Amino acid sequence: MHKMNIRLWILVGIVAISGFSQGMLMPLIAIIFEQDGLSSSINGLHATAIYIGILGISPFMEKPLQRLGFKPTIIIGGIIVILSMALFPVWKSLWFWFILRLLIGIGDSLLHFGTQTWITSFSTAANRGRNIALYGVFFSLGFAGGPMMTRLLEINESLPFILSAVLSLLAWVTIFLLKNEFPAQDSIQDTSFFNTFKRFGQVWKFAWIAFLPPFCYGFLEGSLNGNFPVYALRIGIDVDSVSIILPAFAIGTIVFQMPLGYLSDRYGRKKILSFVMSAGFLTFIAAGIFEASETALFICFFIGGMLVGSTFSLGITYMADLLPRQFLPAGNIMCSVFYGIGSMTGPFIGGLMIQYLEGVSFFYLIGLMLISIFIALFFFKPRKEMKGLTL
Repeated sequence: MHKMNIRLWILVGIVAISGFSQGMLMPLIAIIFEQDGLSSSINGLHATAIYIGILGISPFMEKPLQRLGFKPTIIIGGIIVILSMALFPVWKSLWFWFILRLLIGIGDSLLHFGTQTWITSFSTAANRGRNIALYGVFFSLGFAGGPMMTRLLEINESLPFILSAVLSLLAWVTIFLLKNEFPAQDSIQDTSFFNTFKRFGQVWKFAWIAFLPPFCYGFLEGSLNGNFPVYALRIGIDVDSVSIILPAFAIGTIVFQMPLGYLSDRYGRKKILSFVMSAGFLTFIAAGIFEASETALFICFFIGGMLVGSTFSLGITYMADLLPRQFLPAGNIMCSVFYGIGSMTGPFIGGLMIQYLEGVSFFYLIGLMLISIFIALFFFKPRKEMKGLTL
């Protein structure tokens, strides 16, 4: 048990620093480009590089994990992130920085894939919700702390990148304290590229419902960070108020992630997910009704974070409940893919709604997504014939 705890704390510590780097990079580069006079459209397009990296590498990750094990996968991901972060100050170029962001997306994917799958593999059904919630809390803490690094731009433009690379290196070396382990490989002899896609089809058949919460989290994260500031300014909310309202969602997520993990262990993943989706729907509908009040929006964002801010970790945990252990790598890849799709489609659809549906609250779009997932959860029935999930 003691060994398991050490392993868990090292893995969530690595994830926290990864979240810190991701949370820093988005606003930092956006501010640098804005100060340099780059258009907002190019700025936004540039930010998609990290998600292109995540989606691009996803189909190719399972085979290396099966062959190398968890530890080397995390080590390789960490090296890519550290070197990419350290190279930002070397040459300030739009395309060079785009490639570096793409590489960070690839490195973070490997790192998160390795840590997620490792944690879901050694966790039991009784503590899986708690362990994945802890993973989510540490990532959220890191992600929330990252934007504070933008203040260092006043001292030196290279300083945030260098400091982030150093912190990532310090967290990365702790992985060498752990003994390498391999994912369960029963019934999986062929890890070819073709068979990887075939397994994705099988995994989708049995656990498609578990990929909707990660999509939901990506959609929320992307649209709230990318669309809400624009929408808020258009309905008369000033920048200072936006800077207070927006973090309320992250704070709510951090506060309630562990309790939701415990509750999902006790009462079941489907029940807790159904509750947070339905209650989240009501919360964002309320945000749309009372959007003229900054206080009401702050409260709605905080409650919304408490409810639906844990959908990524709950989705991973539900996926692990629905699939045999040997299919967890493929399941974790699909969680990351759906998160990436949500992160890219959220700001795009939200932007279209703000542009073409004037007079209709932006928050109703989020409410529509949440109630749709609730309906899917309501009608979902887990398949019993797990013996069919073999290749």
